[in-house]
Amino acid sequence: MVSNEALQYMGIIQLLLHFGWTWVGLFAVDNETGEHFAQTLETLFSQNGICSAFTERIPNKASFDIPEDVFDAISNIYAPFSDEKVSTFIIHGESLTILWLRTVIFLRDPENKENTSFRKVWIMTTQMDFILTGLQRGWDFNLFQGAISFTFHSKKVEGFEEFLQMLKPSQKERNCFLKVFWEQAFDCSLPTSQDATEVDAGACTGKENLEKLPSTMFEMQMTGHSYSVYNAVHAIAHALHVIHVSMSNHRKKMSCRHFELQNLQPWELHQFLQSISFNNSAGETISFNSKKEIKGGFDIMNMVLSTNQSFRRVQVGRVDPSALAGKEFTINEKIFTWHRGFNQGLPLSVCSDSCLPGFQKQKKEGEKFCCYSCAPCPEGKISNQKDTKDCFKCPEDQYPNKEKNGCITKMMSILSCEEPLGISLASIAVSFSLVTALVLGIFIKHKDTPIVKANNRDITYTLLISLLLCFPSSLLFLGQPGKVTCFLRQPTFGIIFTVAVSCVLAKTITVVVAFRATKPGSSMRKWARKGMGNWIILSCSLTQAGICAVWLGTSPPFPDLDMDSLAEEIIVQCNEGSLTMFYSVLGYMGFLAILSFMVAFLARKLPDSFNEAKFITFSMLAFCSVWVSFVPTYLSTRGREMVAVEIFSLLASSAGLLGCIFPPKCYIIVLRPQLNNREQLIRRKIGRL
Repeated sequence: MVSNEALQYMGIIQLLLHFGWTWVGLFAVDNETGEHFAQTLETLFSQNGICSAFTERIPNKASFDIPEDVFDAISNIYAPFSDEKVSTFIIHGESLTILWLRTVIFLRDPENKENTSFRKVWIMTTQMDFILTGLQRGWDFNLFQGAISFTFHSKKVEGFEEFLQMLKPSQKERNCFLKVFWEQAFDCSLPTSQDATEVDAGACTGKENLEKLPSTMFEMQMTGHSYSVYNAVHAIAHALHVIHVSMSNHRKKMSCRHFELQNLQPWELHQFLQSISFNNSAGETISFNSKKEIKGGFDIMNMVLSTNQSFRRVQVGRVDPSALAGKEFTINEKIFTWHRGFNQGLPLSVCSDSCLPGFQKQKKEGEKFCCYSCAPCPEGKISNQKDTKDCFKCPEDQYPNKEKNGCITKMMSILSCEEPLGISLASIAVSFSLVTALVLGIFIKHKDTPIVKANNRDITYTLLISLLLCFPSSLLFLGQPGKVTCFLRQPTFGIIFTVAVSCVLAKTITVVVAFRATKPGSSMRKWARKGMGNWIILSCSLTQAGICAVWLGTSPPFPDLDMDSLAEEIIVQCNEGSLTMFYSVLGYMGFLAILSFMVAFLARKLPDSFNEAKFITFSMLAFCSVWVSFVPTYLSTRGREMVAVEIFSLLASSAGLLGCIFPPKCYIIVLRPQLNNREQLIRRKIGRL
């Protein structure tokens, strides 16, 4: 006739979780029932992130006759009360358990200081009631103000209070229970005989009013226990009625002799009780589920005490197994009344303060998991809720904020033509392109002058055209990379630069071979032909083009997003596809540059008026310096800085070739044209000899 006890366990856990009480004390009566209760709760605690600060056993039979037993009990039970972190006590026992606890506390604190030192939330199970008897009726009961109790579900039954008001002790009825209760409740004694005429001092008149008793002595409303008994009596009555009707019909058909209900055995009621369903006088439908359990559930009551030692039960919640999924447990915390020591604030019962967002729990060695310290989230991780066990990383397109309690969307890292750095690099590229075009125009205009013709005019034109293409090719690295730009920019840069370096190498080798070939009996004459320079440029360029073709055919560059390199930005970049091929292109170009530098360095002192080996030496020194410093700088930067380094290296090396080789020639062609004639050059050559 009462709900399954598992519902009460579920209700206690849900109550603790609702208020965030994770550090609680357990008091259980010292018997098998109490042991089962404590073990069951401990298991549920560990499953729901709750810890028991302590578990104390309450003597099954409280005796205060022996002083030694009393003080032993006080020392064992009273100690946990001093832990201020434990504000919630769960008590499992019987009605006399409250008396025993109140006595222990009174003997320890007779001056009733518990209003502050004992500000606790008492959670009591259905087996317990608030009662005070004998000498305890004068004690302060405010210790239990705001207590929470689980009771069997009940409803107001009409006429019950009127029935109680009619109860009076009577000698005729010989109701022993009522006589004992009456004397204890009103602290009087009933006459022992019907013929007693004199009323002794302290004698009961029999006219005492039950309504005048405080609630701790007697409750006028029907409690959950009484409601269960009330429904049980009606269920038995309905079952007997069904049996009587069925047997009566059976006798009429079978002409059997009279059936006596008094001969019915208790277990014969079971099959009839399980199918019983009726409406009681409180308007509730009483029925049983498939497990032969009543479908009542539990009420959650809040005890509100008054100054006259009375209290009223305020229903603040419900555990209803027949409710919709997720609604089995309901609570209304707005109508709770707490112990006045909490100043009507929500009581806290935790071992450690909550870890704020941005922190994570850190277990304390040798203590339960509810006791922990708070450690800041490590770099790159956040926590956005209280009491997070482990911090976690933001999504790839977000990064942690400064407080590490939230994520911020990363910005796209692109070196665009609209920002100052991009505008500057683009302006430099365009400017050098114009300068290169101007130099090319000067050389074409003065193509028949000795200074232009002396150093292989065709190779010079090829070098200037390749430089003219080098500068604008850097613009492929600006802006958001796409499939086409990623596919073209590195191979384009590699091939054009290889052509330029090949031209420099061809010019240098041509000078050396031409000088060697002028000596009598030199074997270099067969190499001093016009097509040698073109052959050098073509073979070197085709080799680089072959490397780029293999690269693009096997693992070409493609657009990619780098989420991890920068904490606050997403790098929009071209993935090189194959780093081996990328560095092969750079390595081959570097090999040609070093070879050009070595040949030019050896030819720098050759006696020729148009010998440009010195200028080529300086140009290749600048070129090699730029690209030697490029590699470590490129590898140590990310995002737009990496792109800027590559563009700068491209522009600087191209400008080095242009600036070191052609300004002296342009100076003579434009500003000193009198020096740009054959006679003058021959005269200067003879003068040096």
